[in-house]
Amino acid sequence: MKKFISIMATSCALVASLLMSQVALADESYAETVANFKQANDTHKFFDNAYGYAIFPTVGKGGFGIGAAYGKGRVFKGNGYTGDTSLTQISIGFQIGGQAYSEIIFFKDAKSYNEFTSGSFEFGAQASAVAINIGVNAQAGTTGNSSSAGKSAAKASYINGMAVYTLAKGGLMFEAALAGQSFTFEEK
Repeated sequence: MKKFISIMATSCALVASLLMSQVALADESYAETVANFKQANDTHKFFDNAYGYAIFPTVGKGGFGIGAAYGKGRVFKGNGYTGDTSLTQISIGFQIGGQAYSEIIFFKDAKSYNEFTSGSFEFGAQASAVAINIGVNAQAGTTGNSSSAGKSAAKASYINGMAVYTLAKGGLMFEAALAGQSFTFEEK
């Protein structure tokens, strides 16, 4: 059993290190990522009315029993760049594979923005994300939120002042795992 756990831990470390190196090499074009999210009608009301947002052009995620995800991002208040952020995630449960995606977090008001930018922030269990596939219907999240990139309006709403969307970039991952995202913030 110890050997099995050691093999799993080593495999996870290898997958995570490969993903981290791919994230570092990935295109970090923030403007392009924002443009991609703006293509989906679902996010227009958030771009038009949000106090601010955090954008992660590439989040790399992988796992084999134990999983990890990492991404670097920027935080904006209105249209002004205010600082850098990073996302980390550890998950435990049945999972195998790897994937890359973009993520955006909209802040409804100054309170949610300040909470996120306090230096260290973590999503609670009630948080969920709406997955967007440009041109294709998609569903994701623990609360059953759904979205489509067509003409229908987003069913997502702010939860504790924040709304989260993801946009798949590639990869394949099967999981039935519990995970929470943690964020750090450094003012510009």
